[in-house]
Amino acid sequence: MEIEFGKNLIQFNRVLSNLDKLVIEFTRILEKQKVDYVIVSGYIAILFGRSRETEGVDIFIEEMDFEKFVGLWNELEKNGFECLNAASPKQAFSEYLNSNTAIRFAVKGTFIPNFELKYPRTKYNRYSLKRKVAIIVNGKKINTSELELQIAFKLKLGSKKDFEDARYLYKLFKEHLNKGLLLSHISELRVEREAERILWRN
Repeated sequence: MEIEFGKNLIQFNRVLSNLDKLVIEFTRILEKQKVDYVIVSGYIAILFGRSRETEGVDIFIEEMDFEKFVGLWNELEKNGFECLNAASPKQAFSEYLNSNTAIRFAVKGTFIPNFELKYPRTKYNRYSLKRKVAIIVNGKKINTSELELQIAFKLKLGSKKDFEDARYLYKLFKEHLNKGLLLSHISELRVEREAERILWRN
């Protein structure tokens, strides 16, 4: 897999999985509705070739008014997605999104994989959305957060799967990472020991 790098841009081609195609379709709807978003967490390692299963795709979306949210809800339903944990856009908007709780969408009649949408409430969440990177795979765009933060935050999450994701991304992109930025995130998240054990070892 040959990967090309630009400013806030990563491009490559590969055979797409069913999950990749579903993610591209879902994010196409977000972009059609002019909803700013960023994908974070495990799916990004999968997108770059790591072989593992995932039940969901985590997405931060911009905060919006109810009218815009209803437009997004209707467009998702029109394209075959349904909300798993809210019965109406009003409930999803007031009882979930605006109460700092994620809403989940999946293809109608299924539960996995699902898309977890939430507002960026913390400093790192907002940073991810502001400093997103465009990934162009087979000519299709997907937004993700910068790799340096993805790697450091995976170390912070601390599960075996998260550690393996962090190491995979670090090894794959080692020559292209901003080392100063990576070390800054590692220091701020206080995961120096984890970095020593997971990233720096041979």
